[in-house]
Amino acid sequence: MSKYDFFIAGRWRNKDNIIPVVDAVRANGLSAYCFIENAYKGEKLSFNINSQEDIETSMQQSEIMPQDDPMIRKIFTNDIDAERHADNFLLVLPAGIAGHIEAGVAYGMGKKCYAIGTPEKTETLYCVFDKIFPDIESLVMWLAHKNN
Repeated sequence: MSKYDFFIAGRWRNKDNIIPVVDAVRANGLSAYCFIENAYKGEKLSFNINSQEDIETSMQQSEIMPQDDPMIRKIFTNDIDAERHADNFLLVLPAGIAGHIEAGVAYGMGKKCYAIGTPEKTETLYCVFDKIFPDIESLVMWLAHKNN
């Protein structure tokens, strides 16, 4: 039995588009894991969704940290564990490299994969997605139908 109905991925820089997606999934009685809801405090960096710090600065700092930094490893462990325990994967576009890697991981795990937003261009590997929703309204309609 899975812990989450949806694992919601994207990038911190797109959090204003991710929040309504998480809310829509939960408003339809489904459970969701989303990385933006985790708070992290490390020796070199801290961030959370309610932080008053500039997210761009925080992201730039995290992007230059070594791969073996304990905070980077903790984020990875939390996210990959949640992805394993979700039935479905939902990528909020535009997304960065990590979100696209997570989509590949989800597909490899046999998860149903979805995306929301407009892809920048056609990518053959976007065929991993069972459906790409153009906007939040189409996602909400699909979720309401899926949940009945």
